[in-house]
Amino acid sequence: MLLAIDIGNTNIVIGAYQNKKLESHWRLSSSITRTSDESWIVIKLLFDNVQADIHKINGVIISSVVPNLTEAFLRMAQQYLHITPINVDHTLDLGLKILYDSPETVGADRLCNAFAGFHQFGGPIIVVDFGTATTFDVINENKEYLGGIIVPGIEMSANVLHLRTAKLPKVGLLFPGRIIGHTTTESIQSGLMYGSVEMVDGLIRRIKGELGKPMNVVATGGLASVLYEKSTEIKIIDPFLTLNGLRMIYEHVHKK
Repeated sequence: MLLAIDIGNTNIVIGAYQNKKLESHWRLSSSITRTSDESWIVIKLLFDNVQADIHKINGVIISSVVPNLTEAFLRMAQQYLHITPINVDHTLDLGLKILYDSPETVGADRLCNAFAGFHQFGGPIIVVDFGTATTFDVINENKEYLGGIIVPGIEMSANVLHLRTAKLPKVGLLFPGRIIGHTTTESIQSGLMYGSVEMVDGLIRRIKGELGKPMNVVATGGLASVLYEKSTEIKIIDPFLTLNGLRMIYEHVHKK
């Protein structure tokens, strides 16, 4: 069994794979004070809850953009599972040529998305991930990671709007029934949700225009399925793209 751990700024997503099948998955909050011991207790409880034998884990792979938590989970795997995990970063030989000016600054989650997106759907491809930030990653048909775009995530924008204003409420991230809001809540929702769709579709069109060719577009992340309904550019959604990327990278590394 493979334990795949994707550590983001807001959430930690954990997946348990039996061969290639995602048997169980969980989403935790990203508490930067969590220790390796606490991490073990939480994962043990999650496995017990689905009556899975945690001692069947024989591989661990981690992608993380939170250094404190990276160390906690690395120590947890070594101490309790006696496994040295694969820690995804730019030094791994993924078969992708990273054309970023500073490859070491490409987030591990973005590498997982790029690897999974290309190998599942082919290139050229744009991967859009709706997380704490909304990221766009671009991979061409020659397995070259060209770079991408980073913008504030929808939930982050909603929180900032609420926290930095005196009277604007925090709203649910839902599409209102009309573009012209008749209440403050509807107006904020319209701006956040329809504005995000137009931003995403517009940036995808600009990427395609810059490269001058049609491209596959796949979306992942918590709000992917919500925005997919209104988008004209997103053609595929895969809620587990990052986890699947971790599994595929683990298999790729162990084939060498």
